[in-house]
Amino acid sequence: MTTAEGDDVRPRELSRRQINVIYGTVALGLLLAAMDQTVVATALPTIVGDLGGANHLSWVVTAYLLTQTIAAALAGKFGDQFGRKRIFQVSALVFIVGSLLCGAAQSLIWLVCSRAVQGIGAGGLLVTATALIGDVIPLRDRGRYQGGLGAVFGLSTVVGPLIGGLFTDSGLGWRWVFYINVPLAVLVILVAARTIPAITSRGKPIIDYLGIVLIGAGAAGLTLATSWGGTEYAWTSPVIIGLFAVSVVLLVAFGFAERRAREPVLPIRLFQSRVFVVSSALSFVVGFTLLGALTFLPTYLQWVQGVSATVSGVRTLPLVIGLLVTAVLAGNTVSRTGRYKAFPIAGGLVMALGLYLLSRMGSDTSTLLTSVYMFVFGVGIGLSMQILIIIVQNTVAYRDLGVATSGVTFLRTLGSSFGAAVFGTIFANQLQHHLTDALRQTGVIPPQVLGLPTAVHDLPPAQSGPIIEAYAQSVHSLFLYAVPVPLVAFALAWFLKEVPLRDMARAAAPDLGEGFGMPDAQSSDGELERAISRVFRSEGPAAAPSVLAASGTNLGAADAWCLAQIHLRTRYAGPIDLAGVGRAYHLPGAVLRPAFAAAAWRGLVAIDDDECLSLTGPGEEAYGKLAEAWKTWLLTKLPERDGQRPTRADLDAALSRIATRLADTENTQPPAAAALHPAG
Repeated sequence: MTTAEGDDVRPRELSRRQINVIYGTVALGLLLAAMDQTVVATALPTIVGDLGGANHLSWVVTAYLLTQTIAAALAGKFGDQFGRKRIFQVSALVFIVGSLLCGAAQSLIWLVCSRAVQGIGAGGLLVTATALIGDVIPLRDRGRYQGGLGAVFGLSTVVGPLIGGLFTDSGLGWRWVFYINVPLAVLVILVAARTIPAITSRGKPIIDYLGIVLIGAGAAGLTLATSWGGTEYAWTSPVIIGLFAVSVVLLVAFGFAERRAREPVLPIRLFQSRVFVVSSALSFVVGFTLLGALTFLPTYLQWVQGVSATVSGVRTLPLVIGLLVTAVLAGNTVSRTGRYKAFPIAGGLVMALGLYLLSRMGSDTSTLLTSVYMFVFGVGIGLSMQILIIIVQNTVAYRDLGVATSGVTFLRTLGSSFGAAVFGTIFANQLQHHLTDALRQTGVIPPQVLGLPTAVHDLPPAQSGPIIEAYAQSVHSLFLYAVPVPLVAFALAWFLKEVPLRDMARAAAPDLGEGFGMPDAQSSDGELERAISRVFRSEGPAAAPSVLAASGTNLGAADAWCLAQIHLRTRYAGPIDLAGVGRAYHLPGAVLRPAFAAAAWRGLVAIDDDECLSLTGPGEEAYGKLAEAWKTWLLTKLPERDGQRPTRADLDAALSRIATRLADTENTQPPAAAALHPAG
């Protein structure tokens, strides 16, 4: 089956069992990619102790995030062009190669490069997983399945550190944190090959390669500069100054390139909106703060408090619980009240408080107090994370909804990369200073002992105490220096312009998937389709008499209803008879016969000897006028975005998609909006 516009080749409707198998495959691919953002956090101290290179510790996380971000930008376009099934499988294959290389790493530089390869595969999996749901799952079930993917994405934040700790503490060792991905990803590829239908685009999407290269290179350059500055090179060294200068030039060039691109990665016009600019800046800060803290909290727990990698993963749960609880509460509150500005303001303040409390942790801080501090920090993150997506989706124009959502998510991921790099630089500088002082007190300690938290805690107190205190002081400085970052977010949030939320924006509020930055398969197309359906349900019945009068057809209400029934059912179910219309409404055909007979007497409908129904020439003409009248009315009722209503072309395209997707739904009462299919 093809769409009315001839763009996509859609699959036949699948059985429930096939859908569940495909969904399980897609969810597993998503879990692998999302979990590897955090799975190394609890294993990092052991990895560094084994491979050395503590100065590059943060790049184990940063390299993954950077390449994942760039790959995600490409994967969506490539999926449209070459088919999402193919890109999904190729992404899983790249993820396998990266995982194998990570597990075999013999140095931290090797591991960092391998994580970059792994991130490429993860970016493709994250984007195509969500898009595949839209390809193969019927419209009536799509919301439930998409919500499930959001839950999987949120679950990965909790499961990642736990799995990382379990493998690190087991006899298998930290390398199985990566090797475990291989059989699971192979399973994803094999099941996908057998079950997921191949759906390709006939059109050739326009890809902004230049924009992707410029923004990727500029972001990588800035991350390198912040990571190397003060560790590998002095801040005033030619290398660091050069990196900053080249990155700025690349980002300026990106701005000029986006002005000329036919399909820009990030349209410059978005930055004309103060709401988008402020929300994007806040999203960057949230990403910066969250992942930076998550990366180094296990370091504190293992080095200072002496817990195992597994226990350190469990001990970070208060942070995740605080984040989840407040994200849900904030989303539900916004959905009820339509007010959102207070949440990012409070979130910035609570994040700063949480970081300050984390900076107070020392070698004698109790488990209860540590958990309370992490919970407070998680509450601050949860108050801000999800709301920013809702704000942006509520204020941009329809045509920019998808790219604006992607832009905010991109900046959050970029902030995560910067956070991991900057936090890592601060930690490395502080640790070098404090550890040097500690070793003066302890005397010579073998490197293989000094590199492992468990080995250090096995030393006599006179030797272990100064080293543990060195790590405690380093973590203290790390979190204390980070306190001003969320305070910047607190100040920026006051500049947010609060626009009362519309229904379709409120409907997205409780979605956890958005809160974790999960790529959204929905775009402005999906939002417009939902808005059309909502307007028809709420205002259509009351408006019907006036629209009928405005059509200039002299049709009665019964005639109009009969024409719409015949048009829809003939178009999507083939020849239709009187009994078939009756079955759809659970009525005997005889009850409906007078209405159709009256329309036939007026020359609008033809009824053959078998009571099959069809429209006559005058009937088709009258129906066309009625459809045009409904479209004109609808354009005045659809909500504005950024001061703009959808154009006629937007409306026709959305109605075409709604009508085409009727093939995915059960043959029951058709939505009224589908009657306005422009091809009809």
